[in-house]
Parts: sequence; structure tokens; C-alpha cells
Amino acid sequence: MKIGLFFGSFNPIHIGHLIIANYMATQTDLDRVWMVVSPQNPLKPKKTLARDHDRLHLVHLGIGDNPKLKASDVEFQLPKPSYTIDTLSFLNEKYPEHQFVLIMGGDNLGSLHLWKNYEQILAGYDIYVYKRPGYELGELAQHPRVRVFEPPPLDISATYIRECLQTGKSVRYLVPEAVWDYLETGKLYRQ
Repeated sequence: MKIGLFFGSFNPIHIGHLIIANYMATQTDLDRVWMVVSPQNPLKPKKTLARDHDRLHLVHLGIGDNPKLKASDVEFQLPKPSYTIDTLSFLNEKYPEHQFVLIMGGDNLGSLHLWKNYEQILAGYDIYVYKRPGYELGELAQHPRVRVFEPPPLDISATYIRECLQTGKSVRYLVPEAVWDYLETGKLYRQ
């Protein structure tokens, strides 16, 4: 099976994440997309992150019953911070029957050269890049293992959603209904 790995903090998951995941799962040659909740991205500060299991729970709620998408906590059992090459190696050992493909935004492709062992990633894995408004793809977009896709443009950020929640503003329709229900009844992301 060809599995797309969509890594992210998902802090919180929002409609933009799900549109991209569903687009990749239904309009490319991928069989499924695993939404990998990252406990700690080495290039981002951890201080604004909700707890790992809270973010994973929101991803489960957001996905609902979509059989093409799966929430993954694979990085929870790996050393922190999470390095993509280490996760890929772990997944290849655990699931040798699958072919793994990275899914990333155009903004990440531009910083791929900063990732641990990025040359190994480019040598061993296809990378499916979705364009993001305001970001140039750079020279790596021409790499033979990189394929560029244009899902429907949507400029929503988890940062904006957290700011809304902290200031008491509504995030309805920015997140899936089940996620909105959960956030409305709890204190997650509120000060």
C-alpha cells in the first residue's frame, strides 16, 4: 500500500489540514494518508503546544469515519525531538509491506536542507508537495523525487485558531464540527 505521511503539530487540527489530507488521499496515487502527530518539531518551539494526546484526540475527532485517513501517534514512542528520517526508518522496519511518501507544504520544501539527513530523505522517498500561498518552492521542486500538487487554496493557520480561542473568539467552521464541539466545552488553548 502507498501511504502518504502528513506530519504536523496539528495544534489544533483545522479544515485546511483535512482538505490537504483528503486531497492527497483521493486525488493522487496514494492509497491512504496517515496524519502523524509530532510531539516536538526540532525547528519549532514546544511552549505553545497542547499535550500530545490532546492533539491526537483532536485529529481522531477531525478525521471522523474517513477510511482514507488515519491518525498516527508513531512519533510518541520515538526519541524527542522528532526527526523525519528516524520516523521513516522506524516505519520501514515496522511496515515493510508499505511504500511511504512524505507530504509537505511548499514552505517546508524551502527549508528541507535544514532537516537531519535530508539527502537520505530525498534519495529514498518521494515527496508530495502542496503549494502554499506566499511561498516559493525553490530549486528542490525540480528534484526527480518531488511532485508538486495544487489543492484548493486555503490560508488558515493553527496559530490564528489558537489566538482566537485565547481571546474568546469563535473558530466554528475553521475546524471540523466535532473538534469545535470539543474545544467549546473544554479549556484547551484557553488561558
